[in-house]
Amino acid sequence: MRFPLPLKFFLFAALVAVVPLALVGQNLVQIARDELKSAVNEDLTGVAGQLRSEFDNMYQGRWLTPLMVIRSGVDNPELDVAQKVSLLTEGMEQLADVVALQLSVEGSDIPMLVSDQGFAQRLAAEGLDPVQALSSSGDLLASIEGTGQFGRPLISVIPETGDWMATLALPMESRLAGRKLTLAARINLSTLRRSVERHPFNQRGEITIVDHAGRTALVDSPKVINQRAIVASAMPLIVAGARADALESYTRVDGTLMLGAYAFPDWFPWAVITELSEDKAYAVISRMMQQIFLVGALGFAAASAAAIIFSRGLTGPILKIGRVADALGEGDFAARVQNVRARDEIGDLARRINVMAGQLGERLELMKFVSHETMTAIQARDGDRMRRGGERREVSMLFSDIRGYTAFSETVTPEEVIEVLNRYFEVQSEIVERHGGDIDKFVGDELMAMFVGEDKEERAVRCGVEIKEALAKTFGGQDGGHELAVGIGVASGAVVLGAMGARDRMDYTVLGSTVNLAARLCAKAGPWEVLVDVETQALVASGISLVELAPVVLKGYADPVPVFLAEHGK
Repeated sequence: MRFPLPLKFFLFAALVAVVPLALVGQNLVQIARDELKSAVNEDLTGVAGQLRSEFDNMYQGRWLTPLMVIRSGVDNPELDVAQKVSLLTEGMEQLADVVALQLSVEGSDIPMLVSDQGFAQRLAAEGLDPVQALSSSGDLLASIEGTGQFGRPLISVIPETGDWMATLALPMESRLAGRKLTLAARINLSTLRRSVERHPFNQRGEITIVDHAGRTALVDSPKVINQRAIVASAMPLIVAGARADALESYTRVDGTLMLGAYAFPDWFPWAVITELSEDKAYAVISRMMQQIFLVGALGFAAASAAAIIFSRGLTGPILKIGRVADALGEGDFAARVQNVRARDEIGDLARRINVMAGQLGERLELMKFVSHETMTAIQARDGDRMRRGGERREVSMLFSDIRGYTAFSETVTPEEVIEVLNRYFEVQSEIVERHGGDIDKFVGDELMAMFVGEDKEERAVRCGVEIKEALAKTFGGQDGGHELAVGIGVASGAVVLGAMGARDRMDYTVLGSTVNLAARLCAKAGPWEVLVDVETQALVASGISLVELAPVVLKGYADPVPVFLAEHGK
C-alpha cells in the first residue's frame, strides 16, 4: 500500500500539534478538577454548616433565650394575672418572629393568649380563627411534657397560608391555684425560610431542608425526595439524632451527576442539604476544555497548512526528480530537473541527477564508439583500473569492405562520402547485432565484427550472406551513379582479446592469425562474395551453400589457403 509523503507530513504535523497539547491539557484538566473538587467540597460543606449554625443561633439566641427571660418574668409570684398578660404582650412585641404567646393552666381549655395583630388578620383573611390557629392545645402541651421536649421546637404548617410554624413550650415554676403553668410560643419560621431562599449558593446549586421522612421543609409545597441518594443517607441520622456532617457524590434518578453535603441543626429535626451538579461544579473545566480544543483545532489547522505547504515544497522537487529518473530509465538522457533551486539536500540531489543524466548521455554516446566486448570488459573490472593485457578466445571474425570505394570517394565531396558510408554501415550493423555479433570497429569503408559463443561460425557466415543480399537489394550496387559492392571474409579460430596501447590511451581489440586471415579473405573476395576459411566451413550446418574454390594465395601465407564461397542454400 502506497503511503504518500504529503500524508506522512500531515499525520506528523497532526501528532506534533495535537499529542503534546492533549497530554498537557489532560494534566491541566486533572489538576484543575482535583482543585475544583476540593474547592466545591469546601463550598458545599461550608454552606451547609453556615445554615446549620444560622438556624441554631437564631433559635437559641433570637427565640429561646428571650422567651426564657419572659418566662422568668411571668414566673414572678408577685405579679397578678393582668401583669403577667401585660408582660407577655410587651415581650411578644420585642420578638418579631413570635406571633403568639400563651400561658396555659393545667386542666383548663381556656388559655391566656396574646397574638400578633397583623398575623391574626392574615389568618382571618384566609377564613381561619386566629385563636384556634395560634393556640396550643392542652393535649399538645401534655405530649411535649411527656416526651421531654420542653425547650425544643415542634414544627407544623398552616396549609391555608403556607406558613411554617414552630411551637415552643417552657414549664413554669409558679402555680395557679395549685395547677401547673406552661408558657407556649408560636414562632413564624419565615426568617429561616428567607435565609435559605436568599442564600447566594442558590444561584449555582440547591439548598434543601428535609425532615426524618425525607420531606422538604420551609417550602410552599412539601414533597418526599427520599429517592435522592444523599437524602436517603441523611434520613437515618435525623431519626437517630446524630450530628455527623458528610459529603458525597451520587447520581440522581435522571442521571445527573451530583456533589452534595449535609449538616444537622442542633435545635431542629432537619438536615440542611446542599447540592451542586458536576456540570456546574466543573464548568471552569468545561470552558478550559473548550479553550484547549479551540487552541488544538487552530494549532492543528496551522500545522496542517504548514505541513501541506512544506510537503508540496518538498515533494514537488522529488516528483520532478522522479519524472526525470523515469525518463532516464526510458533512455531519454536529455531530460533534466528544472526549476529546483532549493539550497538543501533536495536541491543537491536535483543537481546530482542532472549531472548524472549528462554523464549517462555522454556514456551512451561513448558506447557508440566502442564494442560490446569493450563495455563488458570495463564493467567486469570490479572497480579496478583497466589493465593492459589479453586472453585467448575462440571467435569467428567477419570483415566487410566496400568495393569501388576509392574511386567513389575521389569523385564526390567528403560529406557525401560520409553519408553513403553511414547508410551502408547502418544496414550492416543491424544485421550483425541481429546475429549476435559485436562490431569491433569501423576502418574507413571496412567493418570488423566478432562472434563468440555457441554457433558462432554459422552465425558469422549467415550474417555475411545476409549483409551481401541486403545491400544488393537495398542499393542495387548503384549509389550516386557509382558501382559499389561489398566483399566479405569470415575466419574462425583462436585470437588474443584484450586492452592494448599506452597506459593512458588504450584500445580493446583482437589480434592474431585468425583476424589476419579474415582480413585477407575480405580483401580477396570479389564484389558480392563471401569467402570462408576451412575452419569455419567445417562447423557450418545445413542451410548455407559452401562452394569450395581453388586455394588462394594470400599475403603473409607461404602456401595457398583453401577457401569456400558462401551463399544461401538452393
